[in-house]
Amino acid sequence: MAGKSQAEKKQEIGVGAGSTVVEVNPKPQKGLTSKLIDYLEKLIVKLMYDTSQSHHYLSGNFAPVPDETPPVKDLPVKGYLPDCLNGEFVRVGPNPKLVPVAGYHWFDGDGMIHGMRIKDGKAAYVRRFVRTSRLKQEEFFGGAKFMKVGDLKGLFGLLMVYMQMLRAKTKVLDMSYGNGTGNTNLIYHHGKLLALQEADKPYVVKVMEDGDLQTIGLLDYEKRLKHSFTAHPKVDPFTGEMFTFGYSHEPPYVTYRVISKDGVMHDPVPITISEPIMMHDFAITENYAIFMDLPLYFRPKEMVKEKKLIFTFDATKKARFGVLPRYAKDDLLIKWFELPNCFIFHNANAWEEEDEIVLITCRVQNPDLDMVSGDVKEKLENFTNELYEMRFNMKSGVASQKKLSEAAVDFTRVNESYTGRKQRYVYGTILDSIAKVTGVVKFDLHAEPEPGKGKIEVGGNVKGIFDLGPGRFGSEAVFVPSKPGTTSEEDDGYLIFFAHDESTGKSSVNVIDAKTMSADPVAVVELPHRVPYGFHAFFVSEEQLQEQAKL
Repeated sequence: MAGKSQAEKKQEIGVGAGSTVVEVNPKPQKGLTSKLIDYLEKLIVKLMYDTSQSHHYLSGNFAPVPDETPPVKDLPVKGYLPDCLNGEFVRVGPNPKLVPVAGYHWFDGDGMIHGMRIKDGKAAYVRRFVRTSRLKQEEFFGGAKFMKVGDLKGLFGLLMVYMQMLRAKTKVLDMSYGNGTGNTNLIYHHGKLLALQEADKPYVVKVMEDGDLQTIGLLDYEKRLKHSFTAHPKVDPFTGEMFTFGYSHEPPYVTYRVISKDGVMHDPVPITISEPIMMHDFAITENYAIFMDLPLYFRPKEMVKEKKLIFTFDATKKARFGVLPRYAKDDLLIKWFELPNCFIFHNANAWEEEDEIVLITCRVQNPDLDMVSGDVKEKLENFTNELYEMRFNMKSGVASQKKLSEAAVDFTRVNESYTGRKQRYVYGTILDSIAKVTGVVKFDLHAEPEPGKGKIEVGGNVKGIFDLGPGRFGSEAVFVPSKPGTTSEEDDGYLIFFAHDESTGKSSVNVIDAKTMSADPVAVVELPHRVPYGFHAFFVSEEQLQEQAKL
């Protein structure tokens, strides 16, 4: 490619509308400036950072694995892998390739995808980094250079922000492709598997026939995407469209986007809110999009004054939910509803029911992002993450909420053939701490919760629990239907997830029957390598795998 301009290098890969993938080719610069900034940073760390602090999220099975693994075939399968699981099960999570210079937060690690290719009852395992601009540049330097969420506390945090700004201004780091990690979620749209992290644009990852994973580049929707892109966009299974948003610490604080089934991004719709917030997720129904203005604020001044993380929860403020017609060209028609203050990381689903919008969500009473930074208690007594039903009456303007579970449940999934439509079953993970998953739970929204329970157990609306057993922990379970669509029973299918046994150090992929939630797994696939705990998962069907083969 010698002699070609940068614009030519940003070549088109793929065909058809909205499918240009930008090749990621950053140009960081070594030299005297880079060395001087490194020296200054080392001095700041030496004078201001307590290096005796332990990094909980770099130890045990949170610890990163050092390298990638090409496909390992013909893995031992106990039980059987049903035909509907032909495809590739993928899960992404943080896996820092280079040692942090100071602080580390669980959200900070480089994105690594662990995949299990399933074909005709056989399984292969692979793991690959999401080849982001950030990772490529840190590999070039042989050290961590980008700012971390784990550093953003107190005056030290402010100085680390300045270090990043200095490296960007002096072109030591090339920020033209963003600085995200691709470590949070995976979704499939318009013939592409996307690796997502909410501070950046989507990365396109190709699934090869043998299960291998290859980062193709970045998606900017023909330069129409100028802001960050949530890790939790929603794909409408009936229209094929994708709905997304980005949040920013500068106005507009939230920007909503619609992407056609052909991958064309429509014009931005700024959403008016009073302060910069963290909005990790949102929801759609058949006709509306639901935004969550929750009081987890971006407050750098408080970070410096009170030695807090840069995002601070304000318990004095209400939780606001905005309902907007989903094809609106501006936010003039948005209706705002108020409920008692809370934070929400993840929604399960939403739908319309007569005059009401119904949101099924995981409500957190007192979020503290410090819980996943540095040292942490093994069990979090204050961590009340509960399943809730929230209702917003579009005629009366009244909002109500109802608790559906005890603590702690999160990483909720549904049969995604019903995204934005009324459905009955929700599958969640039971947490004994913010990240350790002890089991998988099935909720029946047609049943009433059983009162007076202190923990999640079978009865009432809890239809089944798959308990991983002592010393074994899992991650997000994805529902894979026996048959795609809404013609068969909603819970006719399987739940698939990664698990790890801390006593043996071995990892596996587990498949369980979603209908019966039987304690006997349908399949357990033993893996040749340890799989660290991570974030979100996705199942790429055989049909999707073949569709994206032409990338």
